[in-house]
Amino acid sequence: MNRGQSFLLLLMGAVALLTLFVILPFIEYVIASAILAFVLYPFHRRLTRRLQTRVSKRFGEMLSALTLILSAIVAVILPLAYITWVFVRDLTAIAAGDTTIDVAAIEAEIAALTGQNPEIGETLQTVGQQLAQTLFGGFSGILTTAVRASVGLSLALFLVYYALIDGPAFVKWIRAASPLPSDVTADLVERVNVMTRGVVIGHIVVALLQAFIAGLGLWATGIPNVVFWTFVMAVLALLPLIGAFFVWGPAAAYLVIVDQVTAGVFLAVYGVAVIAMVDNYARPLVIDQQAHLNPAIILLGVFGGIYSVGFTGLFVGPIVIGVLAATLETFREDYDAI
Repeated sequence: MNRGQSFLLLLMGAVALLTLFVILPFIEYVIASAILAFVLYPFHRRLTRRLQTRVSKRFGEMLSALTLILSAIVAVILPLAYITWVFVRDLTAIAAGDTTIDVAAIEAEIAALTGQNPEIGETLQTVGQQLAQTLFGGFSGILTTAVRASVGLSLALFLVYYALIDGPAFVKWIRAASPLPSDVTADLVERVNVMTRGVVIGHIVVALLQAFIAGLGLWATGIPNVVFWTFVMAVLALLPLIGAFFVWGPAAAYLVIVDQVTAGVFLAVYGVAVIAMVDNYARPLVIDQQAHLNPAIILLGVFGGIYSVGFTGLFVGPIVIGVLAATLETFREDYDAI
């Protein structure tokens, strides 16, 4: 390696670090925009083909991208923003010790059964405070997080638009610029594609679907702070078989304790017959069989992502670990002899 190449590599490394420093405040939104574009691209490709029969190719791509982004705003972002607002409201109330859960009835029942006097209210309040600290940096950071999220979301939508239009050209450039042999590069790109799709669709989407269905059951039976507990189930549902049960199981028992036996029995039956079936049948149907990731690894990515970058880490963390797994698997297979 001559002096010119060494200087160029040093310059590239310095500029890369400066670039990372510049985009670091919004890195989670940059990654989230890439994930959203990845999910929307198959729809973009089909819609573009249909529009090209009526307009030019470039205009068809632009119109398709704008249509999908507007659809995502209406179908995903606006409902998610509302749910987030309700979640923050409920979390604030719980952390302040203001909850409509009949804590006294629970404590009395536990005391009658065990002879102990648990402080359920204080425990719940502490959990709420810790969750607020992890997600938003405390209650003082909620407004700052909201403003930052608004700016980041606008940036993410802008990036999604160009990722949909210029994404294939970018992937082609990566293939050409990669120092790896072309067959290894192609194998790596395919593995990342399969792993990312398996994580996003097979784990995260199924967990959100299961949490939503479980949340409907909680709402129908009158459990308070439904949005808060639905968010908790969305995280726990990443654990197969028993994840969401940690919420709806005790919720059914709570209903029985407060003399709402019919509602409690209904929630228990609904949980076994409907909620559990989502995990048992939906997950194997939608997970790509080539995307083998242990659920414990997915859960680690979720908690690590939330702790590192906040709410969007729910999606970003597992994707990063999935890409790492794809890279390691490519190295193992293509360079095993080294």
